[in-house]
Amino acid sequence: MSYAIIGFGEIGQTLARAFARSGIEVSVATTRDPKSFAAAAAAIGPGIVPDTLANAVQADVIFLAVRFQQHSEVAKALPDWQGKIIVDVTNAYGVPEEELGGQPSAKVVAQAFAGGRVVKGFNHLVAKVLDQDPTVHGGKRVVFLTSDDDDAATAIGAVAEKLGFAPIQLGGLSEGGLLVQAHGNSWGRLIFKDLVKFD
Repeated sequence: MSYAIIGFGEIGQTLARAFARSGIEVSVATTRDPKSFAAAAAAIGPGIVPDTLANAVQADVIFLAVRFQQHSEVAKALPDWQGKIIVDVTNAYGVPEEELGGQPSAKVVAQAFAGGRVVKGFNHLVAKVLDQDPTVHGGKRVVFLTSDDDDAATAIGAVAEKLGFAPIQLGGLSEGGLLVQAHGNSWGRLIFKDLVKFD
């Protein structure tokens, strides 16, 4: 399975470091020339591969780590996202609910990525917490996952475990998704909750 991170800001680089810690190769891309962030990618590790957006979206699993307002621009990089898993790491804080048509923000993302299998995840912690070692006092830091595609959620759960996290499935985007997304100028109840799971 191949991986890409679209967006190389604070969250994108945090995710890249998680992949580097686990020795998993991942492409990183923005709308800019990859030469412009090649040094930052190299500083994280040899398995962090700067690439063009057009190439990166060929990956099997794409982590969408851009501002929510930019998701539709990324979606235009492919005419059809059939079969690909898109991990929605965005947060639509401050976006009026009427702009979302009364839907969870991940549903809006799913509509933009036609044919894609969207999993909301890795978005409930601030970057500086997500960037820490996920092993905490003998337990694993929790990441919440929610999707309308059970198989995609299971696949991303396996990726989360490879990255050292403890995935917890919250169900569909219209149920669990509401717990881990912004609602206008407020946050879902599980946002910023730094939890550790012990076996």
